[in-house]
Amino acid sequence: MEKLIQFIKDAKVELDKVIFPTKVQVRQAFVAVILVVTVISIFLALVDMLMSAIVSSTI
Repeated sequence: MEKLIQFIKDAKVELDKVIFPTKVQVRQAFVAVILVVTVISIFLALVDMLMSAIVSSTI
């Protein structure tokens, strides 16, 4: 039982060291992820259309 109590104390000490992001940082990261995913999706869609056109014209 003492090991469990020590573990909980150690976990609390470690959690006190964690620096959580602010709302602004979370919002900026969210916008960045959405932007990158959108750009990559558009790029892949264009590559897919190009490859489909090439394959369709050769068949």
